[in-house]
Amino acid sequence: MWARTVKGLVLTFHLAGINNQNFLMRDEETGTFWQQISGRAISGPLAGSQLEPVHSDELTFALWHSEAPQGKVLKPVPKFASEYETKDWDVRMAKERTVLDFPNSGLRSRDLVFGIEAFGASRAYPVERIFAAKVIEDRLGGEPILIVAGQDGKSIRVFQAKAEFYRAGDVLMDAETGSDWNFSGCAVRGKLAGKCLPPVNALKDYWFDWRNYHPDTTIFKR
Repeated sequence: MWARTVKGLVLTFHLAGINNQNFLMRDEETGTFWQQISGRAISGPLAGSQLEPVHSDELTFALWHSEAPQGKVLKPVPKFASEYETKDWDVRMAKERTVLDFPNSGLRSRDLVFGIEAFGASRAYPVERIFAAKVIEDRLGGEPILIVAGQDGKSIRVFQAKAEFYRAGDVLMDAETGSDWNFSGCAVRGKLAGKCLPPVNALKDYWFDWRNYHPDTTIFKR
């Protein structure tokens, strides 16, 4: 997710094409082409410019609604309903061939990963591994991060966290103070009650796409 303001201009984007199976966007205001995954302008008057990321989460609607009951939902536009993808889009895509392949990487092209680019480094975390572990503690670019799977088995969040954490039922607990933390990354009971962990941006993506635009990425192995 990207902020639309660049150099004082509020841009309006449209799908303009596909580049290695990743969207290309074109803004109305300047005619510049932008790469979806990187938010970078690759051609046109604003070439070289970078969209600022806006933090977003990979959540189910049920979990999001429980946290933000007054939140608004973007509804489909009826006149474009026939152009929307069907609900089984991800199932169909998993069977589609890719234009790129990285056969010696240890992952299949269509494997889903949680890609994190932060602290001067990038790493791919296979989604299946996250759900199997439920809690992953790692260091990226020298900084400690915490990856947590939701109790629904579908949602994932990432935080910057210096303490050691483990799951205790429906909550997380830090080993240092024994405080209880919720899935939003905030301590709800204990010595650190009221404190919240800084969120870290992450992108759920197919391995081939993440690898193509992050050639220096590593893969989480543990």
